[in-house]
Amino acid sequence: MSYLSNRTILEKADLALADLTAGGGILKPAQAQKFMRLLIKDSVLLKMATVVPMASPKQQISKIKFGSRILRPGQEATALAVGDRAKPDLTSVELDAKLFKAEVRLSDETLEDSIERGELRQTIMEMIAEAISRDMEEVVVSGDTASADPFLATMDGVIKQATSHVVDAAAAHISKDLLSDMLKTLPSEHLRDKKSMGFLTSVDADLDYRNALAERATAVGDKFLEGDTPVLYSGVPVQPIPLFPENLGAGSDQTVVLLCNPKNIQVGIWRQIRIESAREISEGTLKIVATLRFDAKFAEEPGVAKAINVQL
Repeated sequence: MSYLSNRTILEKADLALADLTAGGGILKPAQAQKFMRLLIKDSVLLKMATVVPMASPKQQISKIKFGSRILRPGQEATALAVGDRAKPDLTSVELDAKLFKAEVRLSDETLEDSIERGELRQTIMEMIAEAISRDMEEVVVSGDTASADPFLATMDGVIKQATSHVVDAAAAHISKDLLSDMLKTLPSEHLRDKKSMGFLTSVDADLDYRNALAERATAVGDKFLEGDTPVLYSGVPVQPIPLFPENLGAGSDQTVVLLCNPKNIQVGIWRQIRIESAREISEGTLKIVATLRFDAKFAEEPGVAKAINVQL
């Protein structure tokens, strides 16, 4: 008898994502936290973003900030006049978790031939978490309620949400001039901690910029040619995100760049994650269904700049 590897099992699994009805058992809090950790571990973007465990399907993220000068000339033992007192800007962003479901069916033969034996269920859970994490990252990035793809049309992702500060690359490749324009577009109040920010873009765009720098006959150029050192512009790293789109534009050969603090991306996951399994006797299959709800919003969208029509 030949044994099957984990990869072969994954390839033989019938994985389908759809907007189905909820049902089944809810994971205990500790189990839900473990599953969320698996989701975060397998996603580049989720590891960088702020993941919010939601106590209900809808949750408000309150923000308190002072948008203008609050200091005034003072006098000893004298209170400030009413008109000189600073008023905080109180706003909120609502996370509205959307329903997603994954269904995996494995035949009895696949289960019997697995080298995992008793540990197979845990292996399948980890593979399901990896696949869900990949799909979550795709919709968090590229979601668009106007999309013809039913999955992406479930919610607007961060690319669609970034509208306040937009730079048109006009079919030019990523370059220092483009990155400079993005930095200049953002209000200075959002650039106080550039070390925590990033130029989020596609893998190919990062490679294009890295190769352009590597062509310089300098030690810096050699560093980018030989190593995997993050590329910095004005102290801000260029961060490739594997599921950033690379098929935009009329020629399906363009991408986008987002400049922001990745922690500004709030990914809310409702804690009531459902994992069910049942055996279909007549079909001779094991059915595993995962149901979860999540949403993604910028905590502060004005702190984001977007470059569009970036050529690859």
